[in-house]
Amino acid sequence: MLSTFLIAIREGLEASLIVGILVAYVVKTNRRYLLKPLWTGVSTALVLSFALGAILAFTSVQLTDRNEEIFAGTTSFLAVGLVTWMVFWMKRTARTLKNELEGKVDKALLAGPLALALAAFFAVAREGLETALFVYSNFQTVAGRTSATTGLVAGLGSAVALGYLIYNRSIKMNLSKFFTITGVALIIIAAGVFSYGVHEFQEVGWLPGPDAFLWDVTPWIAKDSILAALMGGTFGFDTTTSYLQFLIWGGYLVTTLAIYLAPAKKMEKVSA
Repeated sequence: MLSTFLIAIREGLEASLIVGILVAYVVKTNRRYLLKPLWTGVSTALVLSFALGAILAFTSVQLTDRNEEIFAGTTSFLAVGLVTWMVFWMKRTARTLKNELEGKVDKALLAGPLALALAAFFAVAREGLETALFVYSNFQTVAGRTSATTGLVAGLGSAVALGYLIYNRSIKMNLSKFFTITGVALIIIAAGVFSYGVHEFQEVGWLPGPDAFLWDVTPWIAKDSILAALMGGTFGFDTTTSYLQFLIWGGYLVTTLAIYLAPAKKMEKVSA
């Protein structure tokens, strides 16, 4: 529940802020007639994002056990790569995001309402499709689907509410600190998804050492227990963890956090 809540509130708030910036700029420049194409683009992006989540879930249950493991492992690696890129992208562009979006609106207006709808669509779809893929991959690491779904719904609802309150200036929020903290949380969750992907590829024989366990605590913590589900969904803990899983989990986590939390100058050198 906690992991899906964190994913949803972080990614949902990003999308809410993007929509808020676009709507505020259109209203500020007295072009309210453009709100309809703008919302059309936003709505289409949201529908596409939910559709991707449904397609991933449907595809997963239609596959054989082996192909499902391949599919789950592949989507896990894709999700980790995409989320890692987006976390760093947001940290790098957060300060200029407002000006960048307003500039895209101005350029789109030269080509007409359809161009504005497309600009809104791509701005929101980037967040929505990433969220759908990451949430699906995270769902594979948790045992309690009901609690994970509850966390997802609560996170999205909280994100929309926060975005609305920020848009109306009802609350003030240190967004830089919020995105830094939630960025760390997403990296920790992504490490668990990465470990899960490694496990799936070990099961199909594409990676070595599936039975070379660093630990096996199933006698004390059942795989389907609430504690195992909570730790698995939050930071990728598995009651049976191979050496390779642990090495990749730890290597990704330490390296990514070190770069992400590095001072700005070091970040620029790494990004260059």
